[in-house]
Amino acid sequence: PPGGPWFSRAAMGPLLLLFSLIVPAACRGQLRAFVVAHSHMDVGWVYTVQESMHAYAANVYTSVVEELMKGKQRKFIAVEQEFFRLWWDAVATDKHKQQVHQLLQEGQLEFVIGGQVMHDEAVTLIDDQILQLSEGHGFLYETFGIRPQFSWHVDPFGASATTPTVFALAGFNAHLISRIDYDLKADMQKNKRLQFVWQGSPSLSESQQIFTHVMDQYSYCTPSQLPFSNRSGFYWNGFAVFPDPPKDGVYPNMSLPVTDTNIHPYAQAMVANIKERAAWFRTSDVLWPWGCDKQFFNASVQYSNMDLLLDYINKHSDEFGVTVQYATVSDYFQAVHSKNLTWEIRDSQDFLPYSTEPFQAWTGFYTSRSTLKGVARRASSLLYAGESFFTQYVRQHPESSICKCGALKQLQSLRWAVSEVQHHDGITGTESPKVKNMYMDNLMYGMFNVKKLMASLIFDMNNAKKNGDVYSSVYSKDSGKPGTFNPYVIVYNPLAWNITTFVTVSVSHSSMNVYDELGNFVPAQIQSSAESHSTYDLYILVEISGLSCKKYIVKPSNGKRSVFIGKSVKYQRKDATRGVQQSNNLMHSITDRETNETVQLTQEFLEYHVNGDVMKGPISDNYLFAPNSSAVPVSKAVEMEIVFGNLVTEIRQYFYSNITAQYYIYAMYTRLYLVPEGYDGKLLCHRIEQEYSVGPLEVNREAILRTSTNLSTGQLLYTDDNGYQIQERPFKTYVNNTAARNYYPMVQTAYIEDNATRLTLLAERAHGVSSQGNGQMEVMLHRRLWNNLQWDLNFNLTLNDSSVVHPVFWLILGTKSATTVLYRTSQQALEHRPIVMFGQFSGNSFHPLSPVTVPPNLHVQTLSIPGWRYSSNHTEQKQGDADFSRVLLRIRHLYEVGEDPVLSQPVTVNLKSLLKGLGSVKSVEERSLTGTWDINTLKRWKWKTAQNPRFSNSRNISEEYIVTVHPKEIRTFFVYFQDQ
Repeated sequence: PPGGPWFSRAAMGPLLLLFSLIVPAACRGQLRAFVVAHSHMDVGWVYTVQESMHAYAANVYTSVVEELMKGKQRKFIAVEQEFFRLWWDAVATDKHKQQVHQLLQEGQLEFVIGGQVMHDEAVTLIDDQILQLSEGHGFLYETFGIRPQFSWHVDPFGASATTPTVFALAGFNAHLISRIDYDLKADMQKNKRLQFVWQGSPSLSESQQIFTHVMDQYSYCTPSQLPFSNRSGFYWNGFAVFPDPPKDGVYPNMSLPVTDTNIHPYAQAMVANIKERAAWFRTSDVLWPWGCDKQFFNASVQYSNMDLLLDYINKHSDEFGVTVQYATVSDYFQAVHSKNLTWEIRDSQDFLPYSTEPFQAWTGFYTSRSTLKGVARRASSLLYAGESFFTQYVRQHPESSICKCGALKQLQSLRWAVSEVQHHDGITGTESPKVKNMYMDNLMYGMFNVKKLMASLIFDMNNAKKNGDVYSSVYSKDSGKPGTFNPYVIVYNPLAWNITTFVTVSVSHSSMNVYDELGNFVPAQIQSSAESHSTYDLYILVEISGLSCKKYIVKPSNGKRSVFIGKSVKYQRKDATRGVQQSNNLMHSITDRETNETVQLTQEFLEYHVNGDVMKGPISDNYLFAPNSSAVPVSKAVEMEIVFGNLVTEIRQYFYSNITAQYYIYAMYTRLYLVPEGYDGKLLCHRIEQEYSVGPLEVNREAILRTSTNLSTGQLLYTDDNGYQIQERPFKTYVNNTAARNYYPMVQTAYIEDNATRLTLLAERAHGVSSQGNGQMEVMLHRRLWNNLQWDLNFNLTLNDSSVVHPVFWLILGTKSATTVLYRTSQQALEHRPIVMFGQFSGNSFHPLSPVTVPPNLHVQTLSIPGWRYSSNHTEQKQGDADFSRVLLRIRHLYEVGEDPVLSQPVTVNLKSLLKGLGSVKSVEERSLTGTWDINTLKRWKWKTAQNPRFSNSRNISEEYIVTVHPKEIRTFFVYFQDQ
């Protein structure tokens, strides 16, 4: 449609076929087409999981399994696990289950990717990608004894350079993607460069790179138009119908059945498409995807027609120059691999951003539904804390009264929800409102369960009285009402580093004192809350060892005051359009106290105005960003209040549309921290914390915060891929839509720099970020959009988001060497802030957890008890209760080779010493990333390249359980302990 993004979102690539030229097939003998039957089933996009299961998804697996049993030649690939697991648990009969085992054994059914969902690659955190893969792989291995070895990442909106590392470590032999920039794909097609070996991090060896196949312009769908029919091509079951399947079995747009009359035109159309595609690849083997969104809900009519067509083509193969066969992804890649060709290497660049036309830059979704993005990340962080907390509890309290199976179910509810929302129409914010609500409900339910679990464990460890009131007070935020017992604040540090930081507690009295477990005063500051006139913010300075917790007691001061009082000074509203920053309540510079260097720095809120009428030009929507013009300043007046304190100084700025406006439209809260002598303020005192209040926006506005400096950056921006590695983003000029096409995803980090100084922003949720001018960095904070594209209206995908969002950033400014030391650890410190729990229980005894600490360049990425029932030696699949003896440990090196002279060095770790607080280590097994492979038995395919193989780092474990972790490595272990 004019100004609109697609006819079918799934067929985004096929839009190009309307304009493509037929390229003559290569003269290289007979072609062999691998017909890969699949159904692309979005876990949550337009419809909820429950709606999709009822309308079509359950029928896909039921009918496919039944039809595969009718013909040994038939094959099918299954991708995401969520729908399959729901079908397996609630729909499949015993006969279906037996048939699935048989079909897997005989190679007719193949699971590819195998994660719970097909995760997004632009705005997801690497931890959550690994989680959802592990959830799916664990289910498949303990249920069927199989391990996926290929990917099918055909629908994420752009491809991240983290993916080759993740999928290689998971044991995959080859990787398949589709959505890359349209002009790049056209060039790669023309030059037969759609297949290559893709390197992940530049620090890693060849064992962590992967052969990658980019789908051609037809993407993952069968060609939808036939010259002899006005119906869809090769979709004999038609299109799925919501909310209920039609009772007569007749679906819209069912392809014409194959008959003696039309079988030759059908064959001609299929062969022509196979030959066109063959010309874009180097081998005579052609991948021909058969399927699209929501297909194969009636597999009987699909296979019965395709059987006839394939037989006809093969009987006339001399005439057509093509043979065809049903295939899995494994079949196709085995054929390509057997050719033993030499492949080019693509280095650690990603395929972001993604555009499908000049005015269709898919860069809006980097920010869409910011609230959902924030909740998803908070849920992930809480799960991370809950996993390690539960693991330590199980190991240190073997005779506990807590039901471990029930506790595991509480964790699993959040594992499911966090995994589910990583879907490429979940955390991206590209779903309909009801699907967004589904994700939010599942996340909130899982978070409630894990908070309740952590509270239960705290009380069990300390033999506290257990009743409903106690539990309620622990996982609510009401800590300011002194009751029968002393009100306690329990703070858990989920990082395996010793931390010094502030936690904030909302209290109802201004006269409070804070004590530690020994009754000593604890440095704290109290001040009026910016959000509420009836409460106060109590900042408590905490020092906590790695993966450990501390108890603090908060009491009314009764005349003996130990906390500092924040003193408020209010400044009158001033004209923000005045040129001299010193007199308009706006920031004008930042000075580094250690170097005494001052950087000129200003910040302002602006909005991009976008079009909502498809008849007037390009539109923005959930996916796309298409601004009408440059961003426009939104405020003309600023009010300021500064709360001065000995520990915390908070600058509160309120932005108004004009000097007399009654209500502010934006707010910014900037916090600077100091620590008393004797405390470690390395991380805490080298950052500026900023929290914003943005919204509700006017319709068709996209809100940004632009930070401008006097750094000479040449518009060169750096952003992270999935919180794992940094990408260099030079500014590129295009004929059209330059601003939007220079936006990139910022999952955790973005920075600009000149020869001496670097300005880094760290975020606790994903955003779009760009450098539209020299020395500038702008972050998109919020979007509210509406358009009249009928497709968007039909599916309620216009993003009329009227919420108020409260994103948080940490700003780090300093020399490049100093910020390199700080930002990697600060990334994790922001992501995994301490968990604060409140309670009132009797007794002064408190039993903390034994600390676990690693050096600052390592990160304990996972410490959990997965509960998987499968056998480590792969010879048997256990059944029955969950396995609580197996501890999953992942350790990640945070730095690249050469990034820092000290922190980029390999690190040797004694796992026995590291985990001594959990018990005496009995054995350690190194595993693949998702745990299903013994690393010593994992033999991935070798793909020949022109480049000499790089040295592969040793992955040995000594008898004393000593391992060496090299830059950017992620190493995964199963750890077993002596019985206690």
